[in-house]
Amino acid sequence: MLKSLEPKVLEIVKDGTKTVDTRLGEICELLRINVNHYDWVGFYFKNGDKEELKLGPYAGAPTDHTIIPFGKGICGQVAVSNQNFVVPDVAAQDNYIACSITVKAEIVVPLFVNGENAGQIDIDSNTPDPFTAEDERFLEFINAEVAKIL
Repeated sequence: MLKSLEPKVLEIVKDGTKTVDTRLGEICELLRINVNHYDWVGFYFKNGDKEELKLGPYAGAPTDHTIIPFGKGICGQVAVSNQNFVVPDVAAQDNYIACSITVKAEIVVPLFVNGENAGQIDIDSNTPDPFTAEDERFLEFINAEVAKIL
């Protein structure tokens, strides 16, 4: 199912007539609409020279978490670890920043530009433990393509 979205992601990424932020927003919306267990999809990026992430384009309910310090929450941990982080049950995570009481699981995959962790894609799910290795590979594919336009 996820593989079938790859051509559409490529089409969005390659559309140079639109701004990068517009394209990223379109990718977020594409994923949120087409993947049942993706309830909130967004990009966070390193905020200049600061040790924090800043919210970029996203699709889903508005969030108060527009700035996340490195090390805080799942996104902040990925900014430090440079590793994918799959959380099957957010209630079991000590360092979790709750965005919504409906969120049951989260996946965060770092986005590397020229070998440096420049940001990440973050997905919240209202479904308990929905993420698989297929989700990880799919999000890595998206980030590799997005990195080409950053």
